[in-house]
Amino acid sequence: MFKVTSLNSISVMLKIGIGLITSKVLAIFVGPSGMALIGNLRNFLTSLENITTLGFQNGIVKFIVDHKDNNQELKKIVSTVFLTLLCVALFLSGILFFFASYWSVLVFGKYADYENIFRILALALPWYAVTVFLLAVINGFGKYKNVIYINIIGNAIGLLFSVFMIWKFRTFGALLSIIIPPSLLFFVAFYFINKEIAFLKTISFSLFDFQIVKNLSSYSLMALVSSVIGPLVFLAIRNNIIHTLGIEQAGYWESMNRIATYYFMFVSTILSVYFLPRLAFVTSRKATKKVFWSYYKGIVPFFIIGLILLYFMKGFIVSLLFTKAFLPVTDLFFWQFIGDIFKVMSLILGYQFFAKKLTLAFITTELMSLTFMYLLSTNLLPIFGIQGVVMAHAINYCIYFTVLSCYFRKSLF
Repeated sequence: MFKVTSLNSISVMLKIGIGLITSKVLAIFVGPSGMALIGNLRNFLTSLENITTLGFQNGIVKFIVDHKDNNQELKKIVSTVFLTLLCVALFLSGILFFFASYWSVLVFGKYADYENIFRILALALPWYAVTVFLLAVINGFGKYKNVIYINIIGNAIGLLFSVFMIWKFRTFGALLSIIIPPSLLFFVAFYFINKEIAFLKTISFSLFDFQIVKNLSSYSLMALVSSVIGPLVFLAIRNNIIHTLGIEQAGYWESMNRIATYYFMFVSTILSVYFLPRLAFVTSRKATKKVFWSYYKGIVPFFIIGLILLYFMKGFIVSLLFTKAFLPVTDLFFWQFIGDIFKVMSLILGYQFFAKKLTLAFITTELMSLTFMYLLSTNLLPIFGIQGVVMAHAINYCIYFTVLSCYFRKSLF
């Protein structure tokens, strides 16, 4: 864990450094209103990407872990999933391309002047879907370092592309910088996958096995609930803020979410490349408990210390990342951080749902959490203004962590 964490820390620090630059460029060239539009596209894109990949990522990791020593079964898995995702991606690309004006209105509302964004997205989507698949396969082989190297290269590509596009085309360029760099990462991932298997020789229509797709469907249901419905809920919340308080207030909330994204990179990458494969491998409660507590003792305390430091530096952080026009964001830090502490403690328990295919329990708790988040934010927004949304975040994750702790109490205690 120490080796993976050390390399991952370098990757995340690089990504945060890149984030500092891109956030500053965004703040200067697009302002709070542009930030809100970028947030809407990000949420839509997250949902679309997970529909395209059918939520198979975590399932692919587990299947590769289980069958990496069985060459014939491995070929069947790789061929089946690749062909399935490619067909889905091409189908969705057609819908995006030919109905671009509809999607523009849906995502941006009265600011709907970005049909070409969705046409470009349609062309990029298949490349992105295959990239996600290749990364999941590499992760399943236990090649944590390669996954991190790919992320580092992807971040560097994203930085160069984003700065140029934002500088040249303002908000339109910022929206393009979200869409195009992930698809370019295909070429990097393709290079690394060929170190493990002869990828093109592995793909065969004759090896397609519908049973594999059926077995992955439980993972699909779990991932689609959180990764498709979740971003759509946040899209609805942001649009509610725009209608109630104005687009600038929505931009402040998006900026707070952007800051949170940076520090969660540390935890989410370690969970996906280290803890998920371990949880998928262990079979006893005792071993599961050991994995859980290695996370709570080795990751969570450092996360909390980091948040405390960030809180006392909040004015400096906002000024560094954005501009003085974004200083109202500092009012959101306290409740955001309270919610994020409960969130980080919940994450490892949430990954157990994927590792052990606890589909019904995951869907129930996830839908409960998303419903609470939407209802709480809707009711607290008129009373507390933009702070009501981050208060809803804190209350929601406190409830969520309590529910998961009760559900997994035998593995935890």
